[in-house]
Amino acid sequence: MNALVPLPVLLPLFATGLSLAAGIRLKRFQRFISVAVLTAVVVISVVLMIAADDGPLSVHLGDFAPPLGITLVADRLSGLMLTVSSLVTLCVLVYSLGQGMADKDDETPLAVFHPAYLILVAGIACTFLAGDLMNLFVGFEIMLVSSFVLLTLGGTGPRIRAGSTYVIISLLSSMIFLVAIAITYAATGTVNFAQLAERFDDLSLGVTTLIQAMLLTVFGIKAAVFPVAAWLPDSYPTAPAPVTAVFAGLLTKVGVYCMLRTETLLFPGNRLGNLLLVVALASMIVGILGAVAQTDLKRLLSFTLISHIGYMVFGIGLADREGIAGAIVYVVHHITVQTTLFLVAGLIERRGGTTELTRLGGMARSAPLLSLLFFVPAMNIAGIPPFSGFIGKLALMRAGVDNGSVLAWVLVGGSTLTSLLTLYVVVKVWNLAFWRSEPPGQAAEGTVMESQEDDADDADDADDEADVGGPAVTPQDDHGIPVRPGGGQVVATSITGKAVTTTKRPPRTMLAATAATVVLGLSYTVLAGPLAAYTDRSAQELLTRTPYIEEVLRP
Repeated sequence: MNALVPLPVLLPLFATGLSLAAGIRLKRFQRFISVAVLTAVVVISVVLMIAADDGPLSVHLGDFAPPLGITLVADRLSGLMLTVSSLVTLCVLVYSLGQGMADKDDETPLAVFHPAYLILVAGIACTFLAGDLMNLFVGFEIMLVSSFVLLTLGGTGPRIRAGSTYVIISLLSSMIFLVAIAITYAATGTVNFAQLAERFDDLSLGVTTLIQAMLLTVFGIKAAVFPVAAWLPDSYPTAPAPVTAVFAGLLTKVGVYCMLRTETLLFPGNRLGNLLLVVALASMIVGILGAVAQTDLKRLLSFTLISHIGYMVFGIGLADREGIAGAIVYVVHHITVQTTLFLVAGLIERRGGTTELTRLGGMARSAPLLSLLFFVPAMNIAGIPPFSGFIGKLALMRAGVDNGSVLAWVLVGGSTLTSLLTLYVVVKVWNLAFWRSEPPGQAAEGTVMESQEDDADDADDADDEADVGGPAVTPQDDHGIPVRPGGGQVVATSITGKAVTTTKRPPRTMLAATAATVVLGLSYTVLAGPLAAYTDRSAQELLTRTPYIEEVLRP
């Protein structure tokens, strides 16, 4: 069984080579390879999750023992994260296939999408399975390289700017991470998690606190917690819908996973627990207030993402069994629901020509299936019973009440307020985009949503006509945003940034993939008992530490 541990990393990397070799000339083969490999990763992840329930699994690549070898470890937490992430990435891949085929994007950028996406999946799996700080860093860098490619697909101006911001922030966090690794190795002579768990007890409090603070800073940037989350609302909304969905759903949770792993395994005792609770509260309140102020759906969802990361950090800050278990439940819930909402946002954009809520309306009547696909995850993320969002929030609030400290009670109040404001936000989206009648400016079916390159061409034409006394050709709304005669906002919504046309009936493949993520989110409610029991055992294993250490260091 241990031989299966490296496969979630190796299979996508192997498929990347095949996908690059296939190229655009064998696009059907390329799609088949991507779907087949991610399906295999789903199966392997489920097997590892079940097997890890009997105890952690480990493999030392090259048969080199720590600290020399590369160690990969699958325990309950990493097995669960692998399973959820592989299911979500498979659904998003199917969604992207439907979007690419609908837009007839057969050009080179889409051919690059599959290899970059597979590398991203490999990087995510590497971080979940990494048994030492150095390979955790490698997983981060794999994700960074592929993320930049995916963010900038099509080469439009907004995507390049957003990708540049993302890379600069990521490189800064990578530099801090490398310094933290260097200090750790200089102080202990190893970067292996199991060995560090034993050797950190011999270090001075100042050194361990410094390393802990640096690692929390790195993982906080990855997770987009306040006050290091300003980059996220400007980076994610410009990307194609499937890219934004997988980034919002998964990449931020990688940072949360790393917090869970290091805070329980390397830094028991909750020395910085109060700081984490303050950060959690600030993330909740600042994030949800930012969402309240938004009228663009993608930016609104980006701010709710920041806000709900605070719930997970809340559980980590409590650092007890109930808090850790609640945080794990909420991570699993949020990966799926946040991904679903961004996939729905892509469908809304395709149906209505924009994600600007003031220009949308009437979709409850004109697109009832799309309305249902939004309503279910919206109520889920708002924490309405009996959805998994309610279960996760209730578990965290109960853990806060049991903790009994003043700060924990403040977090319980902040969590309640954030949940109510989240409900207000999703109801606002429902009222504007779905419930009210269609506004006069809403894009009609068949409206062309131009690419950024088309915008530039139109601007050049306008300048040319102005030079000869002709009128400008691109009308604008009250905010100065170019619009088509049908009222649609001029944006690039295809994967490669090409112009696409609005339609009342989104592609069935995109709808099916979105529906699959909705069903996955609902399954957490149906399987709430087994999920809660598994996360409770996972939390106990994390806090005990002994099974993990013994598995890695056994002869």
